[in-house]
Amino acid sequence: MTQKGFYFDMTACIGCKTCQIACKDKNDLKVGVLYRKVSSFEGGKFPKPWMYHLSMSCNHCAKPKCVENCPTGALYKRADGIVAQDIEKCIGCKYCIWSCPYGAPQYKEDQGKVGKCDMCADLLDKGENPACVDACVMRVIQYGELDELKQKYQGTQDLAVLPESNITKPSVLINAKPVAEKGA
Repeated sequence: MTQKGFYFDMTACIGCKTCQIACKDKNDLKVGVLYRKVSSFEGGKFPKPWMYHLSMSCNHCAKPKCVENCPTGALYKRADGIVAQDIEKCIGCKYCIWSCPYGAPQYKEDQGKVGKCDMCADLLDKGENPACVDACVMRVIQYGELDELKQKYQGTQDLAVLPESNITKPSVLINAKPVAEKGA
């Protein structure tokens, strides 16, 4: 089985949230629901303050807890490794939300169901890029086969602000700023 994933270059992200907005627009999400979220972290003190931004969506984990704990099979892994959803099977129980250590699934109050990033599978199936990738003005988000991304880019799956990667084996590679890495 192949495994698609995301690459994110934290060292060049300016925190503009264009990827977040493109995702929200593409998925027609209501206020308060985000499939991709940009968070900012700051620290240090004069003369060495620091700030970094982190753009995260579903990590399409190799061992997704959301899929494992979905009682109806609404969440599943496609052959390409994308964690997808059959919305018709979703009963809105929120088990996936409680199971995901990254907070990726989002409850959609107006529908009484849960939704999540599917890496814009409809666009990928047509040979196009995910909306977040094309929208990024700094070109810091890429997608592709995880093994190919690891060959092309440096990165980690472990940041101080994220759960341990061994829990779900996220399909994301992050070129981290040194202050963001575990143990920094």
